[in-house]
Amino acid sequence: MASVAAVEGAAAALRSVLSRAQQAAARAGRAPESVRVVAVSKTKPVGVIRGVYDAGHRCFGENYVQELIDKAPQLPEDIEWHFIGNLQSNKAKALLAGVPSLDMVESVDDEKIANRLDRVVADLGRKPLKVLVQVNTSGEESKFGVDPSGCVGLAKHVKSSCPNLVFSGLMTIGMLDYSSTPENFKALTSCRKEVCDELGIPEEQCELSMGMSADFEQAIEMGSTNVRVGSTIFGAREYPKKN
Repeated sequence: MASVAAVEGAAAALRSVLSRAQQAAARAGRAPESVRVVAVSKTKPVGVIRGVYDAGHRCFGENYVQELIDKAPQLPEDIEWHFIGNLQSNKAKALLAGVPSLDMVESVDDEKIANRLDRVVADLGRKPLKVLVQVNTSGEESKFGVDPSGCVGLAKHVKSSCPNLVFSGLMTIGMLDYSSTPENFKALTSCRKEVCDELGIPEEQCELSMGMSADFEQAIEMGSTNVRVGSTIFGAREYPKKN
């Protein structure tokens, strides 16, 4: 059971994050509605998420398939869930079947997972699924994501060969400690230009998901349209203690 203090604290923190995001957009000469804040609720109890929902927020992100499958049925159906963790192809069907309101998978990093998601969407008869291509902008082997040199090819594959997916843009995580540098943001922005030129779509139709709790304002100023903010809203992660 979530404490009243935890719920009220998260709701207040959300309001602060939304205000900061809008101010960052204004500094960049962009409209406030040009930025989506994904409230990343991994490890957080349903009661706290519900409190943030009751404060007016609708877009939430989760990293783990089973955790999202467990939480989603306990929460309102109009939540727009984003899956932002690495997704193994053998878990794609469980995710999409278990979370009918899944709005977007932000972590498509190869053709195999794109093809699997495309087939599952068709098999389930659900509406087309929005996806982002995850790009490894830091070059670290521990990070998932396609190399920047491969982002055009993967985006083209999703758009041309996956009719049940909607290519919606690009995502990056950044450095090993989940911080990002201006170089990471610039790399993703460069990828977007290449992808849009190749696909013949305007850059405004290609989202950039970059920026997290520590750097979302800088990310917005550098073009991000989608920021993933967890601990700044919900507090530190609550992982089970190991025996």
